[in-house]
Amino acid sequence: MLLRPGKPAAKSVPMSRTRFTPRIDPFLVWLTLAVVVASLLPARGSAGDLFWLLSKAAIVLLFFLHGAKLSREAILQGLGNWQLHLATLGTTFGLFPALGLATAALAIGWTDPLLVSGLLFLTLLPSTVQSSIALVSVARGNVAAAVCSASLSNLLGILITPLLVGLLMTTGKQTEGFDWKAVETITVQLLLPFIAGHLLRPWVGSFVERNKKLLLPVDRGAILLVVYSAFSAAVVGGIWQRIDAPDLALLIALSAAILAFVMLADMALARAMAMPREDRIVLLFCGSQKSLVTGVPMAGALFAPAQVGMVILPLMIFHQMQLFVCAWIAARLAAQPETAPA
Repeated sequence: MLLRPGKPAAKSVPMSRTRFTPRIDPFLVWLTLAVVVASLLPARGSAGDLFWLLSKAAIVLLFFLHGAKLSREAILQGLGNWQLHLATLGTTFGLFPALGLATAALAIGWTDPLLVSGLLFLTLLPSTVQSSIALVSVARGNVAAAVCSASLSNLLGILITPLLVGLLMTTGKQTEGFDWKAVETITVQLLLPFIAGHLLRPWVGSFVERNKKLLLPVDRGAILLVVYSAFSAAVVGGIWQRIDAPDLALLIALSAAILAFVMLADMALARAMAMPREDRIVLLFCGSQKSLVTGVPMAGALFAPAQVGMVILPLMIFHQMQLFVCAWIAARLAAQPETAPA
């Protein structure tokens, strides 16, 4: 554009940095509402048994849909970056469980043993899929590798998590030794529906992709049903007589410590491996997330009904914390130039 003589050029306005506005995950609001309803109007007796059976059926449908949604092309596209995937899996199923054992050893005697079991249980879970990929995308990381890492974590987690649970903790369905019954339960309720959905993907995959918005209530509704059923049994068993404000404060503090340690360790490992910036972002987010969508159904399959509510409470707290912290970090990374270190 030509400037008129004597008129000074307009000053360039610097681009504003991306700002992060703290927001609560809407799904957590629904989860909290399910806990409140279960606390005020718990399903008892035959109604409780009916809701528990319905939750089992919902879990089967949930993992069938997860299998149908899994894209083999997306996994194959990112499989070549094997060092990144091994680092992510090592964090998810190695570092996290080690921290879980250390935290459980420190917390025992300070709070209810079932809450301690819940803290350990959340560290044994696979990574998230949707939120991990979304965070990597916002931070301008390697999205293809994030899809592969998150999908592999969930796929392997269906097998690894129950194995770790059987080896590292008591589930309430066992007394000592390895719990092969837990593996059988996971296989029947989670793995077989997942495999069936994936094998049927050539026929149902296009329908699932076209109707994601319609199927989302099924996905979320299954989790809400499990949470309501679990907390109903927990309320009948006296959960709110066993938990007080200091217990919740301790859960929040320990969850924050675990998340901070893992994220710092991921950043240090990425630098030690001389990863490019976009891969560092993948390790940071895929390696630090824990899946509520996978964890709640697994808890329902692995723990006795009266224990599930207490066990998943630490996971619900950690879930919101990881979204809040990681969303803030992703926004900060998005505001940096691509040449800046992650």
